Amino acid sequence: MDPLDPEALAPAWSAYLARDRRRSAHTVRAYVATAHRLLAFIARHRGEVVGRAGLASVDAAELRAFLAARRGEGLVNASAARELSALRGFLAFAGAEPVRVRGPRVKPGVPRPVSPAEAIALAETVAEDAAEPWIGARDWAVLLLLYGAGLRIGEALGLTGAILPLGRVLTVTGKRDKTRMVPLLPQVRDAIEAYAAQVPWGISRHAALFRGAKGGPLDPAIVRRAVQAARATLGLSDRTTPHALRHSFATHLLGRGADLRSLQELLGHASLSSTQVYTQVDAAHLMDVYRNAHPRA
Repeated sequence: MDPLDPEALAPAWSAYLARDRRRSAHTVRAYVATAHRLLAFIARHRGEVVGRAGLASVDAAELRAFLAARRGEGLVNASAARELSALRGFLAFAGAEPVRVRGPRVKPGVPRPVSPAEAIALAETVAEDAAEPWIGARDWAVLLLLYGAGLRIGEALGLTGAILPLGRVLTVTGKRDKTRMVPLLPQVRDAIEAYAAQVPWGISRHAALFRGAKGGPLDPAIVRRAVQAARATLGLSDRTTPHALRHSFATHLLGRGADLRSLQELLGHASLSSTQVYTQVDAAHLMDVYRNAHPRA
């Protein structure tokens, strides 16, 4: 099939992502879906099917119109920013000149947790930007442990191969060597097991589970830098740190009815006063919802 043919562009983009960029199957599906949406939008906008030559002339106004349409379909800021990143890659692949479009930004204000969609988008972006597939699997597993199990980054990176094989709960050693039991969601278990199957070094019961690129224990600074780069791509606040994922875990549980004593145990807080801060954050979030929704607010 002629690569200039519009119908060949998205499949060629898919092959490039999988073969040359070594992206995961999930990422390839998401990016190719974005490419299809853009091609369909430009065709409707211009009244004609576009191929590689047509994409070369896509301008900032058309991209902004596309993103506005997607936002009208309910796309949140983080997802819109990821879509814009995918579009830039697709247009570059098609031979277009770089188009300057500012991505959506999260308004600064009261410190609050990232939404579930933003947490997953952050973890996905970090994993997608990794230099090797196994590193992407590692980063995905680490960040899911922070958001899906509420671990501190030091607790996640302190895990050893002794946790394998995984069960329904994980024993975590926190501050002051205090241990606690944390339930493991199936998605978190799957992420850890996928990483363990790919890591180029063997898993040892007494060595760090999460390894750096050269085989040593993973440095938390590497995770923080990866999150910093991803949040810039997604247009998230500079308050979006690895610890913010643990913060989100707690606030989302509280918002769904978890009691403070149970939350204290899950987080490994020595005192209930440390856990009570999440009630203040949740109240701040509720006030935001009230102000945005109430006609007299």
